[in-house]
Amino acid sequence: MREEDYRKSDNIEDRRGMGGGGGGRGTGGMPVRMGGMGIGGLIIVAIIAMLLGINPLQLLGMGGGLVGGGAPSASVQEGKLGAPVDEGGARVSQILATTEDVWGKLFQEGAMSHYGVGPNQYPAPKLVMFDGSVASACGNASSAMGPFYCPADSKVYLDESFFRDLQSKFGAPGDFAQAYVIAHEVGHHIQNVLGIADQVAQARGRMSQTQANQIQVKMELQADCLAGVWGFYTKTELGLLEAGDVDEALNAANAIGDDRLQKQSRGYVTPDSFTHGSSEQRKRWFTIGFQSGRPEQCDTFNARSL
Repeated sequence: MREEDYRKSDNIEDRRGMGGGGGGRGTGGMPVRMGGMGIGGLIIVAIIAMLLGINPLQLLGMGGGLVGGGAPSASVQEGKLGAPVDEGGARVSQILATTEDVWGKLFQEGAMSHYGVGPNQYPAPKLVMFDGSVASACGNASSAMGPFYCPADSKVYLDESFFRDLQSKFGAPGDFAQAYVIAHEVGHHIQNVLGIADQVAQARGRMSQTQANQIQVKMELQADCLAGVWGFYTKTELGLLEAGDVDEALNAANAIGDDRLQKQSRGYVTPDSFTHGSSEQRKRWFTIGFQSGRPEQCDTFNARSL
């Protein structure tokens, strides 16, 4: 991905080196419920849960909820604002800038009308860079939980160590694989802006666990598709894609499919427990967005099949 000369976003809050949110505990000493939605399905927690045969959200105290839950932490500190100057931070800032430009154009042109939103200004999220642990409006989180989006403060949270894990543990290297991670979390921000996140959260509260898992899969696949839409315009409008970039994104989507993670962790697969979709589903929906460039094609909730 040729982002070297691309502009950098100032919507970065750099908390690296500041210390974190107390290892996942709130100010009262009790575990805080994590309300964010992570790209890898909160991979470390998910693998442990799979081995135990339980819903990974139960380990986080979320009770199966999609968003919300934890009270804002009193220890939330604002980091340094603006585009970082180090290589890793600058790359993240440039990737975020591409999402701002793509979705700014699409919102302005009324491309979200399928979802009930007319021409409007895109409310870009902030991206918080941290290391180790972090306090968010959704609660405290460890870097082991992976990148996540917090709808309560409209921020994406990212520890760059996940990129190293993506390469070394999941065999998904490449700068565009990293860009896909960020674009997926921005997809969750768009769902929040459109009101989809609230609708799904309310629906999940009336469902069985299996049904709640199924609708969460649709939520995650839609974010994958929206990341694909971003990829389409990154290629056609911004001209930043290089040979092999799309393969990197598809490889990342494949690496973090629920079926692959379950197979690796315990040797068998239980589809009813999926929360993010299979490898094939994640690749398919990214591809739908990437090939069409049309956000309305990402309506996983009304799709005949996933």
